[in-house]
Amino acid sequence: MEEGIKRNGLPKEAVEPMDQPSAGYTSDDSRSATPSQVAKRPRRTMVYIDGFNLYYGMREKFGRKYHWLDLMKLSQRLLKDDQRLVRVKYFSARIRDDAEAASRQAIYLNALRSTGVEVILGRFQEKTITCKNCNRAWRSYEEKESDVNFCVTLLDDAHSHAFDTALLLTGDSDMSPALRLAKKQQPSSRLISIFPPERFSEELRLVADAAFHLSGTLLRQSQLPDRVVSEGKVYSRPYHWA
Repeated sequence: MEEGIKRNGLPKEAVEPMDQPSAGYTSDDSRSATPSQVAKRPRRTMVYIDGFNLYYGMREKFGRKYHWLDLMKLSQRLLKDDQRLVRVKYFSARIRDDAEAASRQAIYLNALRSTGVEVILGRFQEKTITCKNCNRAWRSYEEKESDVNFCVTLLDDAHSHAFDTALLLTGDSDMSPALRLAKKQQPSSRLISIFPPERFSEELRLVADAAFHLSGTLLRQSQLPDRVVSEGKVYSRPYHWA
């Protein structure tokens, strides 16, 4: 698909074309503001990022060159003029079965935290896999909790009216029930599905108020500097991600 199509008032470099989203976001607040105050106030926007869904989608389409992604910058670029970024929440789990990959991940998570991203971690659970044909067994690891953390956090924020608009960066259809319940808890909110490269869910598209694919252009424009310096510590882009 050709990049550079303007959708839903977003910067034209931000999205790849899909179907036409709903009309622009409507301003509203939870409970206390008067109509005139609501109309003038920027919409509080929170961004929720499914870390592994994004990681593997980028790797399938672009290799490793965009893994050093500045999620705060990316989120700012996705905002409309009438929106104010409240928080960026990144959901992942610590890698256990690969020491070098775990080291790269730790560097990246620290770099993200230094920019203000809230990192919420699940875990990898050890399991034994047995071959049905040869009966050989080996140890593997299965990601746990990060998708549950994503859904629970979204629902908690919706229940407390913490946002007016939620940008949900995932292509995992298992998130759909959480989106439906979040919309029920906060009917005035706008839930926008943003699909990582090579990821798509028709169910998420139908549940959300609007949906689009994240473009390679925006990923390229939203990279962290090669060296991130924070409180005397330096986090350097892993050579493996060049």
